[in-house]
Amino acid sequence: MVVAALFFALMGLFVKLGAEYFSSTELVFWRTLIGVLALGCAALWRRERFATPLLRYHLQRGVIGYASLLMSFYAIAHLPLATASTLTYTSPMFLALLSVVLLREKLPARAMMGLALGFVGVVLLLRPTLSGEVWFAGLMGLASGFLAGWSYLHVRELGRQGEAEWRVVFYFALISSVGGLLLMCFERWHPVTLENVSLLLGVGVTATLAQLAMTRAYKVGRKLTAANLSYLTVVFSCLLGALVWGDILTMDSLLAMGLIMISGMLAGRR
Repeated sequence: MVVAALFFALMGLFVKLGAEYFSSTELVFWRTLIGVLALGCAALWRRERFATPLLRYHLQRGVIGYASLLMSFYAIAHLPLATASTLTYTSPMFLALLSVVLLREKLPARAMMGLALGFVGVVLLLRPTLSGEVWFAGLMGLASGFLAGWSYLHVRELGRQGEAEWRVVFYFALISSVGGLLLMCFERWHPVTLENVSLLLGVGVTATLAQLAMTRAYKVGRKLTAANLSYLTVVFSCLLGALVWGDILTMDSLLAMGLIMISGMLAGRR
């Protein structure tokens, strides 16, 4: 999970650098297309079956997850890397909340306290954003976290139905790539050149490696430990933002990030 967190942070770095040349729609398309090719070729090599009786769940998860990814990439392009990553990592809070609202699950007092802390952190983190010129990017980042939490409900259901992990990741990437192609019919394609192709490869390769490392972590390790370690993405994003762009976080921002991370850890202890 530490490796996954590092690669997710590096993916954010390449997304932010690539935003100079490509739109968020294009970046998501190339990111997921590389995943489709890598996972598809590996599945063909192992002679895996692509057919699944759970296509409806894959479609629902894919559409919601694709919208989340688009919003996340937009937020990364327009906000400090650490802020955008933290907003995306509100997903465990929303997953816990949606489990109560949609699935009628009961949360212990510890998880409820975590949700309360998390929303205080969101308010603190968004306060300077909403008063500035990038308020829309802040809302997109928060919406990304909400949709990611919703998509994880479908991932959990796919797991309960016994769906293979590689198919969950593959169909998400495939649906996102098709969605990207459809959206790009209404946008202008930016040329891929020797100057920027490395950024696209960076986005796709780091995202795929991060996804594989995360899947491995949840498969062989303790799920709660893996979930808590995933917040290292925020730490790595802070370091990368400071090193590459000289981002300096205020005490309010650091406090907000800490509250959101504690919230996700508490919400996961169910």
